[in-house]
Amino acid sequence: MTDQSQLDASILNAVADALIYSDRSGAITRWNRASTALFGFTAEDALGQNLDLIIPEHLRAAHWKGFEAALANRTMKPAGRPTLTRALHKSGRKLYIEMTFALVRDAAGNVQGSVAMARDVTERVERERAAKTSQTS
Repeated sequence: MTDQSQLDASILNAVADALIYSDRSGAITRWNRASTALFGFTAEDALGQNLDLIIPEHLRAAHWKGFEAALANRTMKPAGRPTLTRALHKSGRKLYIEMTFALVRDAAGNVQGSVAMARDVTERVERERAAKTSQTS
């Protein structure tokens, strides 16, 4: 039988969506294989780094304002609903990603950090925008 932490690591690396966990300071402490495929950074590149690694500069202030508010209020506005946003690939390319977020709590209910699941929707968004542009021209 596999011990729980080994099972957890296997599940984390088996899911198709990027899964990123950051502690209360915004330091990345979990980064699965799908995160590497999506963002281009290996776990070695990402672990211990600040979330700014994948947040475009123009979105950082809004991200941190929301992150701090979620920690302070112990709740997140998106509440599990997918949110369309932009992210950075290691190459510098900007991606459109759909993310869901959740706060992670300890047994006493104290917020330990935040987990996000992400998937690349760049092709879909660009296709929809191209279709909308061709309809208006």
